[in-house]
Amino acid sequence: MQPKKSTAWKSIRNIFDEIHLYAGLISGLVVIAVCLSGTIYVYNTEIREFMDSELYFVEESGVRMSADELKNSLEESTESEVVGLMWSEDPDRSVQFTLKKEGEEGRGTTYYVNPYSAEILGNTGDKTKTSEFMGYMFSLHRWLLLDRIEEPILESMGNRDLGRFINGVATLLFLLGVITGIVIWVPNKVKSWKQGLKIKWSANWKRINHDLHNSLAFYSLIFLFIMGATGPFWSYGWYREGWQKTWDTYQEPAPKGENGGEKAKKEAKSVRGNPEEEDKLAMISLEDILAKTNTELPYAGNIRVSIPSKATDPVSVSKYRVGFFARAGADQLKLSSADLSVVEASLFSDLPFRQQIGRSVKSLHVGDIFGKFSKFLWFVACLIATSLPITGTLIWWNKRKKKPSKKKPVTRQVAEMA
Repeated sequence: MQPKKSTAWKSIRNIFDEIHLYAGLISGLVVIAVCLSGTIYVYNTEIREFMDSELYFVEESGVRMSADELKNSLEESTESEVVGLMWSEDPDRSVQFTLKKEGEEGRGTTYYVNPYSAEILGNTGDKTKTSEFMGYMFSLHRWLLLDRIEEPILESMGNRDLGRFINGVATLLFLLGVITGIVIWVPNKVKSWKQGLKIKWSANWKRINHDLHNSLAFYSLIFLFIMGATGPFWSYGWYREGWQKTWDTYQEPAPKGENGGEKAKKEAKSVRGNPEEEDKLAMISLEDILAKTNTELPYAGNIRVSIPSKATDPVSVSKYRVGFFARAGADQLKLSSADLSVVEASLFSDLPFRQQIGRSVKSLHVGDIFGKFSKFLWFVACLIATSLPITGTLIWWNKRKKKPSKKKPVTRQVAEMA
């Protein structure tokens, strides 16, 4: 009975070997590009802050101005209206205000401001070498740089959609490679698991390459699976919807047309035309909003405020924890524009575990699920993921070269006997 089981498993293992091999060979070049850019982009924030430190850091000089004083100064100097704020309590950091001119579409422009002097240090419209480089890394990671090509490659879809599709296919193949790798590794190494986790540095380069592929992949297995499982979220609508339904975070899309967007725009215009309502909105104090947020959410963190365009809408506030082990997932409040009473509170810790996972898809993918601690783990895992197509291809190539060499001595021996 034992030989039959062994033979059956050998046949199954050969099938998984083939799937693992060809999934890696087909997706190899794309995976290298995506993982290499992802390795760099894990530290996107840190790289930007280090290279463009003049935008993010300031010298302490006296007393910080209040958020309202900074708001008034900015609106006067830019002839724009503040629609958002990212506030940090760190004394050596700048604060960020988002402003829009009257009639301007889009999200507006974010300004980096010295909280001690109201000096504008720069804005998101100013391109630096660092921002351009990180823009290329993001484009390579998400669309394989195809969005940078002006001429359409295919008539059936835009270049960005094409890059997103290819990226998604490669990511799914990578995920398939991770899963088949588990099936291949575990039963094969279960008896000699200690040996399977070591790299024999004294061996020849082929053995070292083999050990690097197997051992490093095993150490980073859980991180590779998470990255592979979350990646297609941004490539395919069906995958995104499936993810959201699986983790109970799916919401029906807002209706379009007369009953949706157009109606909302008409209502917004009618409210803006009411001076009484506009006066009520103008009386909102940013300092009061920050104070109310810290009262409701009494822990250290950065606060993002979104000021509504309609006086009847609540003020949206999100607070993010900071620190080396800071947990991802913002706590959100909606405050009444009239008296700043809490209209709605959505605390991340109060969500069911399923929804916490579902809403953390970006943090799970980029690695900041537990602050800088998990970022480092994701960085190492992504670096390993970049190497796997290379070491895997070398293993296949070495085995491919061995096959003819084994047959030659047999052929000669038969010829001599004849």
